[in-house]
Amino acid sequence: MPESARARGRLARLIDVQPGEGRALAWSWAYIFSILAAYYVLRPIRDQMGVAGGIENLPWLFTATLVGMLALNLPFAYLVKRMPRARFVPITYRFFAANILAFALTLYLAPAEWGVWIGRVFFVWLSIFNLFVVSIFWATIVDVFSNAQGKRLFGFIAAGATLGAIAGSATTAILAKNVPTWGLMLCAVALLEVAVFCMRGLAALSTRLHEVPGSGTSANDGQDRTIGGSVLAGVTRTLASPYLLNISLFLLLFSVTSTFLYFEQAGIAKRSFPDRGAQTAFFASVDLAVNVLTLGIQLFLTGRIVNRIGVALTLAILPAFSILGFAALAVWPTIGVIVAFQVLRRAGNFAIARPIREVLFTVVPREDRYKAKSFIDTVVYRLGDQVGAWSFTGIQGAGLGSASVAGAAIPLSLAWLFNSLWLGRAQERRRIAQEAAVDGTGPTSGSAERPGPVGQAASLRG
Repeated sequence: MPESARARGRLARLIDVQPGEGRALAWSWAYIFSILAAYYVLRPIRDQMGVAGGIENLPWLFTATLVGMLALNLPFAYLVKRMPRARFVPITYRFFAANILAFALTLYLAPAEWGVWIGRVFFVWLSIFNLFVVSIFWATIVDVFSNAQGKRLFGFIAAGATLGAIAGSATTAILAKNVPTWGLMLCAVALLEVAVFCMRGLAALSTRLHEVPGSGTSANDGQDRTIGGSVLAGVTRTLASPYLLNISLFLLLFSVTSTFLYFEQAGIAKRSFPDRGAQTAFFASVDLAVNVLTLGIQLFLTGRIVNRIGVALTLAILPAFSILGFAALAVWPTIGVIVAFQVLRRAGNFAIARPIREVLFTVVPREDRYKAKSFIDTVVYRLGDQVGAWSFTGIQGAGLGSASVAGAAIPLSLAWLFNSLWLGRAQERRRIAQEAAVDGTGPTSGSAERPGPVGQAASLRG
């Protein structure tokens, strides 16, 4: 048996991959591996700088991050409007790479007393960077793969993200005490350029991938056309669609509850590790534990779970677990419970909730995949950070502790659970209507949008 056939056989034992999809999966893996490796090289540096700048200042840093997200969405939407995907994605990544080079040069040349302020700026910048680059990756993936392919493959593709995160956090955990921060930043710049190369390789396979039998779409989907539309479409189309509004609510509730746990973890690190290098290594070690657990779930469970129980129940797993976790934290507000909950919850998000959440965007127009998705993934997410950060500060200011924070998060997680079930059912309705329109068997076949071109039917706007 040829080696390529044996490789496909081994891959098929892990995931239901169809002929013609293997190369696209490989490019997708390399693409997200590079993105996440770059981010996780930088993430422990950000966390350490955030702690060094004072935990009491973190809410203000989150406020600055939200402002930065709002400011950056408009020029990005302009690029999406005026340029095809093959141009605006590399421009965006190279913009961020240039930013990293500027930070590295500043850290190399600046006097030590500037360190705290450089750290605060870097904290805000990286909090913007990580959401933008990952959101663009998933927008590209949703644009290339169909809904049916997404259910089978997105969990497996997300495993490439986990491998990149493991590589990045392990690199920083090993080198942080001996390699200067600016040296680690240069590694991230090189990884972003690799991501640009991989994105182009994946985009070149887009038309061929849409010809795969059973992909649920046609070869002539206009994948390389300029998307056009309004610069403000990300905001206006999100507000006009109950479906996109509920995706926003999903992300908002996740972000608020995640911020509660993040602040608790930051406090633990400052109390337990007085040395900055030790703090960076601690954050990197937590990241490493999360990503090792995530990888196992992604490789062996994610695709099987969604195929067995469907999108709605799969989306509901993380909020249901969060209810249990916050209840445990309210009863036992200890360091061990907080860290264990954080690791398990983040692994559940990366392995299950995140890839399945991306499936929700396979049934919206291309314009929404880039503009509305970018707005939701960045501005709405950071708005959740704001709500979580200032709520946490208010609870602590009232003299209440971790048990009170956990108690406040339980009803939020319950609302999140109901929201997840609604979203999963709405996605299924839209998928059925979309496929009926493409096949010409439904009442909206003359106007409903196919997976590629812009122009969604009114019946799918909900």
